Amino acid sequence: MESTWAPGKERPSPADQDSLDLEQGFIAVTQPVGDGLLKVRLGRQQFAFDLQRFVAVRDGPNNRQSFDAVWLDYEIAKWRFIAYATQPVANNDLHPFDDSSSRHMTFSGVRVERKVFGDNELSAYWSRFTQDQATYQGRTGPERRDVFDGRFAGASGPVDWDLEGMGQTGSFAGEQIQAWAVGARAGYTLRGTPWQPRIGLQLDAASGDTNPADHRLGTFNPLFPNGNYVTLAGYTGLVNFIHLKPSVTLHPTPRLTAMAAVAGQWRETTADAVYTQPDIPVARTAGQPGRYTGTYGQLRLDYLVNPHVTTSLEAVHFAVGDVIRRAGGHDGDYLGLELKLGW
Repeated sequence: MESTWAPGKERPSPADQDSLDLEQGFIAVTQPVGDGLLKVRLGRQQFAFDLQRFVAVRDGPNNRQSFDAVWLDYEIAKWRFIAYATQPVANNDLHPFDDSSSRHMTFSGVRVERKVFGDNELSAYWSRFTQDQATYQGRTGPERRDVFDGRFAGASGPVDWDLEGMGQTGSFAGEQIQAWAVGARAGYTLRGTPWQPRIGLQLDAASGDTNPADHRLGTFNPLFPNGNYVTLAGYTGLVNFIHLKPSVTLHPTPRLTAMAAVAGQWRETTADAVYTQPDIPVARTAGQPGRYTGTYGQLRLDYLVNPHVTTSLEAVHFAVGDVIRRAGGHDGDYLGLELKLGW
């Protein structure tokens, strides 16, 4: 169940406020099949892939992302095979228990995962995303996207990495879709030194629409992203996007983790808009000069109180670029405090 409020917010989004509704409610069956294990889930549920770049439970805003779905999962040795057919749930706040899914939006596909070179992770999936009414660059129409994704993540000694790429084809309002995104995280941990510092670097990019008049849509659809992948502040979306983020992570005590980062952001093309989370265009930015969109500083502290309780504190200051300032935007500050209880 969920009950969420956004007191004082002038325009709460569907992800901010929901007086009372069902977040998850499903039937799960687990059955040995051959040498493997088959899992089946039917009902309203949440799921995420990998670092939650594109398919996430949507931590950050008050309401998580749920799906009315059929989920099949078969695990055998180092392999895992997944198939899913879903209708994403839309959050509403007119009265209690009014959240619903619709055939007007679907997300379904198949996925394969395998452990390679020890415990390193290799995965790939294909999905079909559809919605009957989408809007890009002032144009509205049906959207059908075929999504192809591959990821390789792991660690070797002090080095860790996570690399992912996604291509999208299909059609929108009679136009062809050709869009892409890449994400990379890597780090080096200085083991054997006080606080075990990890020096990290993150690079992300996603395509925009370079020519609105060529009958081809290049704007990437981030699907169901987690703003936490960039920052919990969720100021920007992974659309028409270039992001470079060096960071330092420290462990002052076995229970405390501290991370500090400074990042720069740009647009992939000035022909397309600047986008906020998840894929909302900022008015009066498309076609305007200036690829640089801003710089932010981030500080995050995570503390493990005990095996069941964790606390987190995150602070972000975002200094906007001129293209956002000319459109009426301004710098932003975010402070988030979380207390989580699990068992």
